[in-house]
Amino acid sequence: MEHAWLSLIPFLIVISMSIWLKTILPGLVFGLLAGALIFKAGLITGIYQSITYIVTTLSNESNMKIIAFLYLFGGLVGMMNISGGIKGFSEWIGTKIKTERGLLGLIWLTLPFTFMMPMFRIMMIGPVVKTLARRMNLPKQKVGLTMDISTESVIVLLPAATAFVGFMVSLVDASTRGIDLAMPPYQVFLLSILFNFFAIVMLLIGLIQTFWTRTKRPNLKTAQAQMEEEEHEFHRMGIKRELSLVNAQPWHLIVPVFLLLGLSLCLLWKDGATKGAESLFEAFSMADATFVMLLAVFITLIISFVFYITRRQPLNEILYHFYDGGNQMMEAVSLLVLIWSLTLSAEDLGFSAFISSTLGTFLPAFLAPATIFLLGSVVGYFIGSSWGTWGLFMPLGITLAVSTGASIPLTVGAVFAGGAFGALASPLGDTTITTASILDLPLVDYARYKLKLSAIGGIIAVVLYLIGGLFIG
Repeated sequence: MEHAWLSLIPFLIVISMSIWLKTILPGLVFGLLAGALIFKAGLITGIYQSITYIVTTLSNESNMKIIAFLYLFGGLVGMMNISGGIKGFSEWIGTKIKTERGLLGLIWLTLPFTFMMPMFRIMMIGPVVKTLARRMNLPKQKVGLTMDISTESVIVLLPAATAFVGFMVSLVDASTRGIDLAMPPYQVFLLSILFNFFAIVMLLIGLIQTFWTRTKRPNLKTAQAQMEEEEHEFHRMGIKRELSLVNAQPWHLIVPVFLLLGLSLCLLWKDGATKGAESLFEAFSMADATFVMLLAVFITLIISFVFYITRRQPLNEILYHFYDGGNQMMEAVSLLVLIWSLTLSAEDLGFSAFISSTLGTFLPAFLAPATIFLLGSVVGYFIGSSWGTWGLFMPLGITLAVSTGASIPLTVGAVFAGGAFGALASPLGDTTITTASILDLPLVDYARYKLKLSAIGGIIAVVLYLIGGLFIG
């Protein structure tokens, strides 16, 4: 497209309006409309095109899996809430955790059970962490940042059994076809993990923030006052009062959670095996993690429903709070739908072609990894998707590495690092949106808070890529 630079306008509208209004939804709507109007050049046709993007997004099988997972998981959380599961577990774990360091450490300790998928992990631990943070009067932004760092910065560094691995390896495979490499795509992927400097740096920052922080003990009086200030007097007042009166039943959380974890691992293995995997490691890599998580939460819902009924939980309360829990996730769902639609609009305007053409062809080899990381981070911040950033920059990065003589594993690591930056720092990222939604944080303020530490990690990563470009050939 001749005027591909116009593809930047929708993203600029979203970012600027979000900063101005301190909420992201209006900016997404106007950004989508702007992109559609630029593409179709007419008011009626532009609005029609906007709806077309939304319908196309909702017709995408992968998107619908994510939407269904979010709603069903929210419903499961609602059931655990009214049955006293979250209250009971929070009270029990609250007797063990007395300090800020203890709560942040708990977030890291949940990793071995929730590492498969970022959204799965955040939704699994978020409600309990939120309850404990409120009770202990801890800063929710810092708690949310620890959750996000321990999610995004760890999962992208794992070589198997995550929702990312299959997609990441397939990108490397597709982008290296026709190139005479001395190693298979999976080996390139494994080596690139060592060069995902941003994720490694943020992981270290998160650990330092957790274990070298000054311990704080809860001030219950201050916590209660803060809660009253933050929440509107009548906002969900009836439901909050109802939940405060339920009997604490920690098993009503423990049983569904461990059932969901067990089902997720078993179904990951089974799905990978049906696709030809010969080992557990290979099965986890080949499995369709998004569908498996959806299937696992659906089965867990059915069994948990029967479990709660046999435990004499009122049927009408269980059903009501299932829908209430799912409906609480609709804000995150609506934002994701608009973001996906906005991405379709940007691609129609030639966003990928514009990014590719502006790189130039005369770049020294040692600058290639750092350049790819910087561009990937900027684009990742604008689109809020690690997957989208990787898909856009992987062919570009490998082509650039081959043409300049830069290290392919180092450059591939830089591509993955750029996507990790966008997923962690962007207000459009599904991790940021989900965490802010669960912890009741203003989205733009929370994203701005995360950007400060992410920028530090990004600067350190750039320096490391420049050093790596000079010494790794």
